[in-house]
Amino acid sequence: MSSVAKKKSVLWDYLTTVDHKKIAILYLMAGGIFFLAGGLEALFIRYQLAIPNNDFLVGDAYNQVLTMHGTTMIFLAAMPLVFAFLNAVIPLQIGARDVAFPYINALGFWLFFFGGVFLNASWFLGGAPDAGWTSYASLTMAAKTHGVDFYILGLQISGIGTLIGGINFLVTIINMRAPGMTYMRMPLFTWTGFVVSALILFAFPPLTVGLALLGLDRLFGTQFFNPALGGNTVIWEHLFWIFGHPEVYILILPAFGIFSEILATFSKKRLFGYSSMVFATVLIGFLGFMVWAHHMFTTGLGPIANSIFAVATMAIAVPTGIKIFNWLFTIWGGNIRFTVAMLYAVSFIPTFVMGGVTGIQLASAPADYQFHDSYFVVAHFHYVIVGGVVLGLLAGVHYWWPLMFGKILDEGLGKVSFWLFFSGFHLTFFIQHFLGLMGMPRRYFTFLPNQGLETGNLISSIGAIFMALGVIVLLYNIVKTTVSGKPAGRDPWGDGRTLEWALPSPTPEYNFKQLPFVRGLDAFWIEKMEGKKEMTPAEPVGDIHMPNSSFLPFVTSFGLFVAAFGAMYMEGGKDKLWLAVALIGLLITLGAMFLRSVIDDHGYHIHKEDLEDDKGGKA
Repeated sequence: MSSVAKKKSVLWDYLTTVDHKKIAILYLMAGGIFFLAGGLEALFIRYQLAIPNNDFLVGDAYNQVLTMHGTTMIFLAAMPLVFAFLNAVIPLQIGARDVAFPYINALGFWLFFFGGVFLNASWFLGGAPDAGWTSYASLTMAAKTHGVDFYILGLQISGIGTLIGGINFLVTIINMRAPGMTYMRMPLFTWTGFVVSALILFAFPPLTVGLALLGLDRLFGTQFFNPALGGNTVIWEHLFWIFGHPEVYILILPAFGIFSEILATFSKKRLFGYSSMVFATVLIGFLGFMVWAHHMFTTGLGPIANSIFAVATMAIAVPTGIKIFNWLFTIWGGNIRFTVAMLYAVSFIPTFVMGGVTGIQLASAPADYQFHDSYFVVAHFHYVIVGGVVLGLLAGVHYWWPLMFGKILDEGLGKVSFWLFFSGFHLTFFIQHFLGLMGMPRRYFTFLPNQGLETGNLISSIGAIFMALGVIVLLYNIVKTTVSGKPAGRDPWGDGRTLEWALPSPTPEYNFKQLPFVRGLDAFWIEKMEGKKEMTPAEPVGDIHMPNSSFLPFVTSFGLFVAAFGAMYMEGGKDKLWLAVALIGLLITLGAMFLRSVIDDHGYHIHKEDLEDDKGGKA
């Protein structure tokens, strides 16, 4: 039976979908909302620090906003927005009809979503976490409110969703590439997704273990991190940063992939040094696991450990430098078109180099003793994450919006948004290097007059307003395009090189009527050079098997959401009412898992007769 015949409401469709394209839109919407929330928290921080002795956010209120800003931006905004593009693009780029496990894909989203909602519920239930986004055990063990418990349980639920999502994409890329799509013919964005999925597989378990131990200490009175009873708070630092530093590469590598696609497309050239870019990506992923203790130079690990981690940290500059030069050589001599996406991509190069240079400074353990816990670190971190990851995500939004929604965002408004955001970014964070060198500590909620810090902080806060205006213009652009934008059609940029641009717009639910035959790198470009408008098929037209939609991923995740509330308030099992809530939540989750295991769900088929009549499919 063709799904064309199925009629259901849009809300129910998205609550039950297992289609990677719709899950990409869910990730984009949820990540976008959390991005706005994290941005609002950032504005509150900059408003508080705009003038000396301000009393807008004082003490614990400031700590809560600061903690939630970092936690939200890393875990609930950047990660899901990365997953939005992995979902929207990778199955199409490798010529697949979906991801390997569509049901698991939906489950991963709903786990992330409910974990994020649980974490943000803390604002309304006694206060948000206040121990910093790293939540060091020495601070969390002393916390008197439930804010830290929201952090532990919310990130645990979200982290499980991310972990199974990473496994899903790893299997998808290994097993579901189209005929002829060898590893060294995969687009670079797919390569970065592949390496990132492997990083998730190895980086998230340490966080999961750390959160579990911290949760046991907080909720059940164990003493893993209590030095007075034989525990060790530094163990948490190790577990967190064994996850935390690869997490930086989990975020930045997809941005590298996005820039690689955009620079090649709008320079009308093949990406320079493709194989070296692939090996550099893999090497960055590998080295990313060998540098975590550079966050701990001042904890007393000793000179040998500090030296080893300093050298390993500096070594990452080599594959990153390879990438920078290859991007420059891709642009060199190209037929460049400065679309909004290209502006983001070109502006990223000098911005990220600046962030990398300060990273090398921080990699030197003796220098780090001076920079540590100062605004110099804040400036470096934001130059890498905002100047790399966020610019990459904004570039991806403009580049792949026609693929996801069938319309091109207004280029004029996009350029206004770009210049506001880009200039505001440098205004906000460049000055923070000097504030740090002048001795301003991070995480302090105020500073005194006549310390030489007034001007720098005021400039930084003005820059944040420019960034906010850029985001507002982008939101207006999205609304305007949704209401009155023109259909984009196939290959809307005209210079598309990879398989996602070979499909009609809107993309059919089954992606490819016939799996494409890939004859080289930039597979669609090869076909276009021979005068073809579509890919050479690798199979005759036949029935296509499709997975059924399911409400069970939503129910499974909701059960853990309920169980987390019960676990948090049951006082180690003493409060019987909340113990019952925890058990009910677990029963909901286990019941949904049991139903999934016993229901004989074989999906359905779209018959080839329906395919032959289909003029582009249904979105």
